[in-house]
Amino acid sequence: MEILKKTTNINFMAQRKLAWVFSAIIVIACVASLFLRGLNFGLDFTGGTLLELEYPQAVDLAQVRDALAGAGFTDAVVQTFGAPNDIVVRLASSDETGSAELSSAVQEALEAASGQELDLRRVEFVGPQVGDELAEKGGLAMVYALIGILLYIIFRFQWKFSVGAVLALVHDVVIVVGIFSILQVGFDLTVLAAILAVIGYSLNDTIVVYDRIRENFRTIRKGEPISIFNQSINQMLSRTLMTSLTTLLVLLALFFLGGEIIHSFALALIIGVVVGTYSSIYVAGSTLMLLNVTKQDLMPPVKEGAELSGP
Repeated sequence: MEILKKTTNINFMAQRKLAWVFSAIIVIACVASLFLRGLNFGLDFTGGTLLELEYPQAVDLAQVRDALAGAGFTDAVVQTFGAPNDIVVRLASSDETGSAELSSAVQEALEAASGQELDLRRVEFVGPQVGDELAEKGGLAMVYALIGILLYIIFRFQWKFSVGAVLALVHDVVIVVGIFSILQVGFDLTVLAAILAVIGYSLNDTIVVYDRIRENFRTIRKGEPISIFNQSINQMLSRTLMTSLTTLLVLLALFFLGGEIIHSFALALIIGVVVGTYSSIYVAGSTLMLLNVTKQDLMPPVKEGAELSGP
């Protein structure tokens, strides 16, 4: 009872229709962007050449980019790699033979701009066929994850809960990927890993809310479903917000202080945490309202003959 006294009393379900409209607009915009603009795939998916070069001392990445742009490499992606004097340059390249000439040209351009000799530590080429295979396997990984979650929720709760959970996860993934399409931020394997992490984070929030909804349906004898939903969400609100805020603090530190090489990874997780917190309430929770979940759906099955046995 002490816990209940400290909980908020926000009528979340009263805004569920407004939330559905808001989510529909965002999802439609994201899907439209994916069809019209697509994703800005990185070399992991499109194929290209990766060069790692070592400077004698720390280097200004802006100057490196300017030097490459002046040499005609306007699409080059430059990042530090470990030490501040160690950089990675990513460039589009159609074949492995061309990548060898490309690496020599890049090294010469940077040496001319810096006036010092650079150490070319490695050159790697990723073919388009490998990129297509990675894209296919990455998409399948997300599909398999959603199917596994669907089966788990059916086993753990009830089929209506599985619909809400999977709908919330699809909602989160579409928005994260769609925002990357709208902003044309580079989409590589680290972003794909972040999206899979978002699926796990969002599911965890949804399971916590679902557990409390099931518990309250079984223990509260009198009460309308909408009031039980609101009470359950309010009881878990402080836990959900504290988890989200502490996670966001870490992700913001990674985004601003972790270097450019993990910007896309941190950005995907930041978007996913915010959207996942929202969807666990207004998508996963309100979907149960739409499917008319009742107390009878959540009562444990009566064993055969139990109703005939005496106390």
